[in-house]
Amino acid sequence: MAYQPLEELLPRSGMSVYRLVRLASMRATELATTTGGRLVQAPADQKLATTALDEIRAGMVTEKGSEGPAGHKEGKSRNAKS
Repeated sequence: MAYQPLEELLPRSGMSVYRLVRLASMRATELATTTGGRLVQAPADQKLATTALDEIRAGMVTEKGSEGPAGHKEGKSRNAKS
């Protein structure tokens, strides 16, 4: 698995590892079950969880209803195509 820097990923999830894992798993599930494409350039053989984390790090996938690091709203994942 590719190195995923937590110091870049945690601010995208309100500094919560739980929310980061939840968001990444929701996005990986979306990638696996829909015909929609990936939002970042990734090799075809790259695992979907790694692609989901890359998209989160790039700021292309966020939590719906998220208010940033200080907010505590939760919701479904939202990608940039929506």
